[in-house]
Amino acid sequence: MRADRLVSLVLLLRQHGLLSATALARELEVSTRTVLRDIEALSAAGVPVYAERGRHGGFALLPGFQTELTGLNHDEALALLVAGSRRGAQAFGLGSALASAMRKVVDALPESDRATAAGAARRLLIDPETDLLERRLTAEEVPDAVVAQIRRAVFAGHRLRIHYAAADRAPQWRTVDPIGLVTVREQGYLLATRAGADRTYRLSRVLAAEALDEPAQRPDRVDLDRVWQERGARFRTGGDQVTVSVRVTPERREELAGTALDVREAGEVREVEGADADGRLRLEVTFQDPRHAEWALWQLAADAEVLAPEWLRTRLHDRAAAMAARYGTPT
Repeated sequence: MRADRLVSLVLLLRQHGLLSATALARELEVSTRTVLRDIEALSAAGVPVYAERGRHGGFALLPGFQTELTGLNHDEALALLVAGSRRGAQAFGLGSALASAMRKVVDALPESDRATAAGAARRLLIDPETDLLERRLTAEEVPDAVVAQIRRAVFAGHRLRIHYAAADRAPQWRTVDPIGLVTVREQGYLLATRAGADRTYRLSRVLAAEALDEPAQRPDRVDLDRVWQERGARFRTGGDQVTVSVRVTPERREELAGTALDVREAGEVREVEGADADGRLRLEVTFQDPRHAEWALWQLAADAEVLAPEWLRTRLHDRAAAMAARYGTPT
């Protein structure tokens, strides 16, 4: 909404002083032309905005200007509720709302506390884009228009029509009763029912969405954490699961356990015969399917050895042989 954007523009100028039209456009996620129109609207409304010309020019407010503009709108309140990290807000299409809300929070502080708060914020980094090995942690992209329709249906309790592209299937339209939204490790999910059956949809696979007017068939209250745990348990016990006996170095045990289906926080990976003479652990681990098992154990290279089943030993042997052949000849 334009009114929210005008409020955010005033707060940005109050907190940062002189800002160029380009910087304002970047912060507000609009064009510089829109910023210039907004500046004109603020001036017409009596807000004392002035322009400084030149290479380092921009827009600023007259010193001492005060106004009460800190009321939160609906999306900003939602953004703060999921603002354990900015990525959580981004997953549900609330990233810009979170930025606007935080500007209002800072502006609501006494002037003497603003600099302290800003300094403290610069001392905290939550969910950086890369880890210590510079591996990029990429969040799934979901168009704002799509996630906005999904949010609307979830919060209003209305049915939802989605164009969904399931793995290895052509996209299809389907009508669902939305229950809630979940974000896990940069991935967003819609929990819903379809014709009374539980369904879980990845937001990144929703190509289009339309909130309908008819009410959703769902309970008035929901324990979303319990629903997620139950669906996760059903997922882990379904599919073409395989159990693998493996020898692994103690240093890589946690990494292996982190990829196994049956590992819970309490730890369910069972030691078969304890440690071998060379210090390696013998473990029995369950994976979702053969491809999952092959991928997970390949990551451990020589730090793990599959003892059974034989078909998995053969697959890993063939992979290693192909890799050795690739690098056995000088370029």
